[in-house]
Amino acid sequence: MTVTDHPPVVRDAVPPAPPASVATRRRRKRNPATWVRGGGLSNLIFLAPMLIVFTVFSWSPIVQSVIMSFQKTNLVQPATWVGLDNFERVLSDPNLGTAIVNTLYFAFLALLFGFPIPLFLAVLMSEVKRGKGLYSALAYMPVVIPPVVAVLLWKVFYDASPNGVFNTMLGWVGIPPQPWLQSAATAMPSLVIEATWAAAGGSIIIYLAALISVPPELYDAAEVDGAGIWRKVWHVTLPQLRGVLFIMLILQIIATSQVFLEPYLFTGGGPNNATLTILLLIYRYAFQNSLGGDYGEATALSLMLAIFLGLMSWAYFKLTERWSTN
Repeated sequence: MTVTDHPPVVRDAVPPAPPASVATRRRRKRNPATWVRGGGLSNLIFLAPMLIVFTVFSWSPIVQSVIMSFQKTNLVQPATWVGLDNFERVLSDPNLGTAIVNTLYFAFLALLFGFPIPLFLAVLMSEVKRGKGLYSALAYMPVVIPPVVAVLLWKVFYDASPNGVFNTMLGWVGIPPQPWLQSAATAMPSLVIEATWAAAGGSIIIYLAALISVPPELYDAAEVDGAGIWRKVWHVTLPQLRGVLFIMLILQIIATSQVFLEPYLFTGGGPNNATLTILLLIYRYAFQNSLGGDYGEATALSLMLAIFLGLMSWAYFKLTERWSTN
């Protein structure tokens, strides 16, 4: 008896399912008709006014400034194309080095005092059991005062005579009157003190809001381990606020690099250009005579400052990206 081998039954081959990534791309592939049916056209109609306003009032001035940086114009006479001559004249200006050094000096002093002081005050206010709302309102009060009014008020305080407000207070402890704004050595620190006072309130409110998000269990565990307030701040508060601290630091660096109001109203860049900053130099380029200065040079320096701040911000976020998340 022989055994006959039966041929295997051939079933209909089922094509393998496409990979998940391919299937996802197929589902996401859309044509104009599906985009319209999905509500894309109605969304665009609702967004159109905002996009038009943003383009006209934000991007249009930026594009015009870039074009103007290659022209010689005072907005009165017809503009002439000069190419890179504006950038060459700005870079060869001896006042540019002075403005850069003064701006860096102001930024250094502002970061040295203006960055830790709001955080210190926010931590102290977070430990207060009663009257926290009152202290928050008092801390934010300088922000409410118009900046020009605040500067003019402090200009009275900085009176160099023995009867000046600050000199009178120094006389109570036996310190002789100080020249404040009249001396090249004390003019920039005087500006930093007022700028720190004026801007600290906003930072304090941001830090107070961030402190609320810190889990209280971490402070309870630190207290069980016998940690005092400063050890809790160092080992609990600061690590939990790393992301906020990094953002506030870069924002303060950008703000201090564009300081203008204080040197313009307090000293006008003096004495002897001791408080001349980059933005004040830009102002001089643009308004150095009655018919208007050279807006081409002003926009050229503005463009260089914007490029520098953009590159610095990009490098800063790249360096701190891992630190702020770990």
